[in-house]
Amino acid sequence: MSVPPESVVPPPSNGPSSVPPSDAPSAEQRQWALFAHLSALIGLIITGTWFGWGCFIGPLVIWLVKKDTMPFVDDQAKEALNFNITVAIILLALKVLVVITLGLGVMIAIPVGTVVVVAWLVFTIIAGIRANEGVRYRYPFTLRLIK
Repeated sequence: MSVPPESVVPPPSNGPSSVPPSDAPSAEQRQWALFAHLSALIGLIITGTWFGWGCFIGPLVIWLVKKDTMPFVDDQAKEALNFNITVAIILLALKVLVVITLGLGVMIAIPVGTVVVVAWLVFTIIAGIRANEGVRYRYPFTLRLIK
């Protein structure tokens, strides 16, 4: 007894969604990339908001340690480092504005600084989540100083 070919159900195929791409970062790389982004938060908490230069120390250390062995971490730590350096430059410029204007610049520095810090917090959390998903996140409005 033979079965017509139209009635045979083909075996389930392993479509492109079930096979991870060969260049997908490993779980360890995704975790280190997450640490690179979120280490900026820890650095800011440790050094305080007024002297918040610690925000780029964590991404810098992770980048220096992992750049040769993990390409995904290299990319994401550089991205986090560039973004945090950009934010530090903006906050330093606002502090200089306050000093140069003998305190009158505080009327500009406080609202602009608040917006910058909230945006920094939001973008850092988004970047950490995306990196943990294995996606190469690019921060907006970032000076790409480290290539």
